[in-house]
Amino acid sequence: MPFNFESLDLLTRQFMKQELDYDQKNNRLYISSRLNERGVQLYPELLRKAIDEGNDITFGIDLLSQGCFNEHVLRNGKPTKMPSNAHETLSEGEFNRFYIRALCLRSINEGRKLEVYRAKQVSDPRPDSQMMIGRIIDATSSEAFLNDLRTNIGVDTAFGLPNGPNSGLSVRIKQ
Repeated sequence: MPFNFESLDLLTRQFMKQELDYDQKNNRLYISSRLNERGVQLYPELLRKAIDEGNDITFGIDLLSQGCFNEHVLRNGKPTKMPSNAHETLSEGEFNRFYIRALCLRSINEGRKLEVYRAKQVSDPRPDSQMMIGRIIDATSSEAFLNDLRTNIGVDTAFGLPNGPNSGLSVRIKQ
């Protein structure tokens, strides 16, 4: 099931591209260790394509169909078969991260608030995720949130969003 990115429009996509450019310019683009050499090479292009015209699902499908993942991943120092949903976990997490960063920029520029919501239904929601739903982030906090997301690439942030893999949480422009 895809994320429901309620504030994903052309302006949000422009800000997402701006954030991707920022990461590439500053050599900060998160590259998962699950990606093989081909994946490392194609990843930025496929992410840009998803930002331009797709979503988390199309991004994941492109990563999978282009053969971007290693066959095995190290777990506790031992090679283990790559999880079958590795493409979904990576594409959802990173597309959502750029989407949230874009909305932080919109919040700052437009002086609007953001609201945490469940953008993807999950079978067993975490209690800490449930507690975040409805949280309001004002424009001032959005700047700190954006810096947090830019700094903590590929890991959990001080703001707690995104709230780990498969949390289903995102933000939207508060109406």
